[in-house]
Amino acid sequence: MIRFNTLQEGFDLKNPDILKGWLREIISKKHHKAVGEILYVFTDDKRLHSINLDFLKHDTYTDIITFNSSSDTKVISGEIYISVERIMENAQTHQQDFERELSRVMVHGILHLIGFDDHTPEEKAIMRTQEDNCLNLLP
Repeated sequence: MIRFNTLQEGFDLKNPDILKGWLREIISKKHHKAVGEILYVFTDDKRLHSINLDFLKHDTYTDIITFNSSSDTKVISGEIYISVERIMENAQTHQQDFERELSRVMVHGILHLIGFDDHTPEEKAIMRTQEDNCLNLLP
């Protein structure tokens, strides 16, 4: 089950049912995995920075943090924390529509849960290609 929780005041996720269907399709049809328990938490920079410090020991702002809770490689489960403030800034920086940038980051979290990484330039290129392919599936 994919669930959305909004902690960011004034933020409403547009088309949540469409997004859930899209994410399920990516997990099940594109990557042949089962959808487990996936929770998205939309929050602000301050809260995500705190999570980054507490759990990852990184003193930086970020747009997304993904925690994998899958015990089975065939089932995708986890928590995905997204800073709405970072998405807004990234959208402006990259001259993208906010909803498009948000969708990119949402699928980025799913791709991490599936097993993709983005630590090296090669991994980043693969991740970006995966993101683009997934965005092309968005209705």
